[in-house]
Amino acid sequence: MERAPIDGGAIQVHDKCMAVKTITIDMAAYEALSRRKREGQSFSDVIKAHFAAGSAGRDLLTAARRIRLDRSTLDELDRTVSRRRRSRAKIPRL
Repeated sequence: MERAPIDGGAIQVHDKCMAVKTITIDMAAYEALSRRKREGQSFSDVIKAHFAAGSAGRDLLTAARRIRLDRSTLDELDRTVSRRRRSRAKIPRL
């Protein structure tokens, strides 16, 4: 007679080297995560997809710091902003 394994055939949920933290979130946050979670994804995957990819803002800031604009470009930007401020196209107040 063959015996069942001691662990009852349990599956491993986390990688062996993965550190785990427990967090508390309210129901609204849980529901927001649940709506974005796809089959096969963990909640960690959903959070990382949203926040870890946030380096785009840092990348943009880094790129903006490297940009050097000449005086004529800056003057044209000022003229464009001034024209837009005088434009009648406004968002209606509700």
